[in-house]
Amino acid sequence: FDVTHQSTELPSLLLELFPTARLTLSPSSSQVFEGDFVSLSCEEDDSSAGWTLRRNTTTETRTQCGADWGASAGSSCKISYVLPWDSGVYWCESREGATSQSINITVSGKMTVILQSPVLPVMEGENITLICRTQTSSSLPADFYKHGSLIIDRPTTAPAQAEDFDDVMAVTTEHHF
Repeated sequence: FDVTHQSTELPSLLLELFPTARLTLSPSSSQVFEGDFVSLSCEEDDSSAGWTLRRNTTTETRTQCGADWGASAGSSCKISYVLPWDSGVYWCESREGATSQSINITVSGKMTVILQSPVLPVMEGENITLICRTQTSSSLPADFYKHGSLIIDRPTTAPAQAEDFDDVMAVTTEHHF
């Protein structure tokens, strides 16, 4: 009985039985503005698994891309003009019922300020950039807060480490629209 040989076969056997996919979002920001273009894609370990993009919103449950929203192209989905009711949880699902990680997308109105940040998960220690922006301005001078405490004063962007991003962050700006 060769334990070493058995342990190397197990992960590949599990991948065959339970194929995986990783959901990617472009642009890589969980907050977007009404009217933005969004592309979601299932990066697949096994293309034969037949991955489909699905979502839950406040008005729909487990709906498939192409049915009433988005344009499906294989294991990708493009939404050419997002609206507030496109806010929700998105994920990839195989024919067998396996699922990817989910991404929560929030669609904000045109006159709001958003914190543009990478879609989670990010790896611990990975450098990330946080940007405070409106739909008409790609970056604004802003104060960045974490748990109510000021961490960065008036930059246009805030470089951070991924482990800093695990906790709630907020942005304030004195710009009036």
